[in-house]
Amino acid sequence: MLRTNLRDWTSEALWRTYVQLSEAEAAFRIHKSELSIRPIWHQREDRVLAHILVCFLAYVLWKTLEQWQSRAGLGNSPRTILQELGAINSTDVVLLTAAAPHRELRLRCVVRPDRAQAILLQRLGLQLPERLRMPLTTRQM
Repeated sequence: MLRTNLRDWTSEALWRTYVQLSEAEAAFRIHKSELSIRPIWHQREDRVLAHILVCFLAYVLWKTLEQWQSRAGLGNSPRTILQELGAINSTDVVLLTAAAPHRELRLRCVVRPDRAQAILLQRLGLQLPERLRMPLTTRQM
């Protein structure tokens, strides 16, 4: 039962508003716990707006991952997906060239996922690349 002092709202409109309130509160809990986004005290308005945008985008990505996971029949805990996939690493293979001056050839490779990670990736319809492209600034060095 909900009580209010608003007399011109329908029961349905009041209930929808209450559900939106609980969803907004859940979003703040996700920011604080799952995404570890704590209050940051900015001095300029443009930085405040940028921070709000980043928080909003993080929340949208979180909810998207939650829906994607649910559709794949994997529950609705994005934290579990992020922990499992966060354990997949990449490594750099560095080869020295024989040419003078000595340069190195650097290849960034993705480590093969373990069995559980491979199943998770397959259920989500994802495929890891064998190699990652190096950022342009690194390649020019």
